[in-house]
Amino acid sequence: MTAYVIRRVLWIIPVLWAVATITFFLMHTVPGGPFDQEKQVPPAVLENLNAKYNLDKPLYEQYGLFFWDLAHGDLGVSFRSQQPVVDLIKDGWKTTAQLGVATFIFAVIFGMSMGVISALNHNKLPDYLGVFFATAGTAMPSFVIGSFLVIIFSVKLGWFDVLGWEFGNYKKMVLPMLTLGVLPSAYIARITRASVLEVLNQDYIRTARAKGLAEWVIVLRHTIKNAMVPVLTIIGPIFAFLVTGSFITETIFQINGVGRRFVNAVSERDYGLIMGTTLFYAAIIAIANLVVDLLYATVDPRIRYQ
Repeated sequence: MTAYVIRRVLWIIPVLWAVATITFFLMHTVPGGPFDQEKQVPPAVLENLNAKYNLDKPLYEQYGLFFWDLAHGDLGVSFRSQQPVVDLIKDGWKTTAQLGVATFIFAVIFGMSMGVISALNHNKLPDYLGVFFATAGTAMPSFVIGSFLVIIFSVKLGWFDVLGWEFGNYKKMVLPMLTLGVLPSAYIARITRASVLEVLNQDYIRTARAKGLAEWVIVLRHTIKNAMVPVLTIIGPIFAFLVTGSFITETIFQINGVGRRFVNAVSERDYGLIMGTTLFYAAIIAIANLVVDLLYATVDPRIRYQ
């Protein structure tokens, strides 16, 4: 197990290098630059700005300088705010992490509960409702869900606030969590339902029932645990998605997190912040996938890593 973990951790390095390289060249391929504004910048000022941020050098030199700084733990500075990219990510990460983790907990609990209830009531009303939610939830984009939630629960009913995020204040937490969490909870519900139905048809479940075990014992001890392996497969990517994919939600509700700053950086061609946040998100996704792979062995003792 230790050797496997070390290999996986070492593999993260070339993955991050590939992500950084692709992002770097795509970023410089897009027309426009960080100092292209509606108000024309004087040529002398533009020349000084390009020299300050090494944008006057050939692309291969910029590429080498970026990785040289990256090897020393320096992600550069934001061209707009003049703040270090590391500080900007740290400042926005707390809010993004709170939103992502809170939504993840909601999505897992609600999605798994609905999936289990649907499977245990196969071809009955709870199952039909669960299938409808799983289908509609995965088909509707988050910006559509967010718009409906704002119109109904904020504008019409006045139950929740629209702008900002404050951990512990349910009026500011509910709408962003629902907007971001409907899709993953629907996906988890669908996978959980299919997995539980498959396990319920296994011979050892029939044997447990033939022995006279209580239904709740069969469900909790034999069914749910064995049905969790397919669910764990998607939980890792979902967690990474929720803590790194809140761009639309943070923009809709004006939440000052990393996602919203990344969207602003793309529109402003802020190269330093784009590279920093992309690498940061890539690292989170790689680590999340590693954690999920390690959890397989905990859920299913038959799985062993060498």
